[in-house]
Amino acid sequence: MGSLALSRAEILDQPAPSIAGEVARIAREQLAPLAAGIDEGTVYPAEVLRAFGAVGAWGSHVPYEGPADLRCAIESMAAIGEICGATAFMAWCQNTLVWYAANSTNLKLARRFGDAFSTGRVLGGTGLSNPMKSFFGIEKLKLKGKKVEGGYIVRGALPWVSNLGPNHYFGTIFEREDEQGTVMFLADCSDPAITLTPCKPFLAMDGTGTYGVQFRDVFVPDELILADPAAPFVKKIRAGFILLQAGMALGVIKDCINIMDEVGSPLGHINRYLPQQPVHFRDLAAELEAETMTLARDPYNEEETYWRKVIALRLRAGEASVAAAHAAMLHCGARGYLKSHRAQRRLREAYFVAIVTPATKQLRKMLADA
Repeated sequence: MGSLALSRAEILDQPAPSIAGEVARIAREQLAPLAAGIDEGTVYPAEVLRAFGAVGAWGSHVPYEGPADLRCAIESMAAIGEICGATAFMAWCQNTLVWYAANSTNLKLARRFGDAFSTGRVLGGTGLSNPMKSFFGIEKLKLKGKKVEGGYIVRGALPWVSNLGPNHYFGTIFEREDEQGTVMFLADCSDPAITLTPCKPFLAMDGTGTYGVQFRDVFVPDELILADPAAPFVKKIRAGFILLQAGMALGVIKDCINIMDEVGSPLGHINRYLPQQPVHFRDLAAELEAETMTLARDPYNEEETYWRKVIALRLRAGEASVAAAHAAMLHCGARGYLKSHRAQRRLREAYFVAIVTPATKQLRKMLADA
């Protein structure tokens, strides 16, 4: 198939839950104390992300002799999301970067970067927000490129790309100027022709290493080309791209249930009058998780019915995140309205799950068009 499985041996020696268990332990011990700072934008948790990579969090979904399985990656991301939704988003960024390299038919690229990305030695993200919108008729591609000897020259700007820093990489797509077609490549943030500009403050997620990225006639060598043309590659990796986001949703929903349970003793006598109770979200979370794990077994499935199920699941997961966070706020009452209480952080994070590409409105368009 041309895909390259890297750093898989150690992962196969241990059952998937042991990776997620180690991720959960690191999240409790190392990530939890940083969550408020990440939310406020004063902390980018690079070392914690590397610690997750060291226990296999970023390598479990690397294709092995053809098949790929996303279940452990999603379970690990959910464990991170129970502690910090922003870091779960960064986990998705890293996982997608691994997914791109692992599925590329550029074997030189896969050998050079696959192990570095999947172990977390090199961090990075995904610049597919604009391309994913463009492929479904919402935006035009913002990057342009033309063929030169040994590669391409790329220019343009992306308004925001996350999980970045000076020595990070991310995958994105440009439209060819010299002929029809699109090309997907790895962008090297250390390239002097690439400029990272901090974004204006967000409602949440400010510690996610999110920047505007300017390409000023960047030379992209053939060694950094993920797929040329890009369209068939995107079709192959799109289900994985979207399914991995379910980890963010599941983590946020589970902690919203925890929050409702925590206030059950002092406020249960009045909270019982609220229409949405923890038991409802436990059932919903179990249903979403079961469906996610079923779909995550087979991310290369090319059937249109499978693709529709992936889109519909992602839509439900985003809406369920907002509903669970809304219920958690109402169960907490005034105490959840304090900046020091994580319920209000969960509400802001849940809205991000619903609007990150593909957003709720785009998912509804995709279902309508499918």
